Amino acid sequence: MAIKQISVFVENQKGKLVDTVRVLADNEINIRAMSIADTKDFGILRLITSDNEKSLRVLSEESVVNTTEVIAAKLQDRVGSLYRVIDILAKADINLEYMYAFTASKVFGAYVVLRVDDVEHAEEVLKSNGVPTLTEDDITEM
Repeated sequence: MAIKQISVFVENQKGKLVDTVRVLADNEINIRAMSIADTKDFGILRLITSDNEKSLRVLSEESVVNTTEVIAAKLQDRVGSLYRVIDILAKADINLEYMYAFTASKVFGAYVVLRVDDVEHAEEVLKSNGVPTLTEDDITEM
């Protein structure tokens, strides 16, 4: 099942990123995964958190936020693991828009977050090829 990613628009100014992250810390929200892409004027902070509903509520008071469905696909700890996952998607004609990786506990392992053009189809293809993905409940339990 797809998971929700929160995108936060952060002005590219001194202190703005720390203010955004402090809001999460002050509300006892754990960041599970993150990525930031910047331009001259602003950045897009992409987050997967322990409590998306609460994150959306508190962050929307400070910034412009939205959610996107993404997939967190499990990577095996061996050479070629990432290649295998993205090759499966390429062969299924699924466009990969962007990705970033994160690690969880030893129990959960390492994952790559994938933003694709067809989440439902991508999940089916990954599952049929034996690639596990996380659910929202998994993210909360980490």
